Amino acid sequence: MGFIATLNIFLFSIILIYGLYRTYFFIMRKRSATLLTQDEFKENMRNAQVIDVREKEEFNRGHIMGARSVPYTISKAHKEYLTAIRKDKPIYLYDNRTNMSSFMAKLLKKEGYTNIYILKGGYSDWSGKTKKK
Repeated sequence: MGFIATLNIFLFSIILIYGLYRTYFFIMRKRSATLLTQDEFKENMRNAQVIDVREKEEFNRGHIMGARSVPYTISKAHKEYLTAIRKDKPIYLYDNRTNMSSFMAKLLKKEGYTNIYILKGGYSDWSGKTKKK
């Protein structure tokens, strides 16, 4: 087998693995939460718990007005942080995009939470009111 054939197999394997990862990620997010557009998020956020799952430093640099900081990395390691999130109100999650929010949604779903929503595009695309510390 020549170098080009080996390289093609390697590249195909990388593309296949990436495709499987993205498919898994999509299915995981779909089972755990519903994506909301900015308009949908803004429309109902007053009746929901808005949770920023980014690290505290990122939250302090700027966050959506009214959001609370509950970092995913801390919540994953110390599930007692989740007790600050009520189960009887909708949960609106966001991070810079949607990756960490999807993992947090999966964690919350596993802990018995329902009505979980994720901001499509995350904080990076947010055009609403923000607060900086």
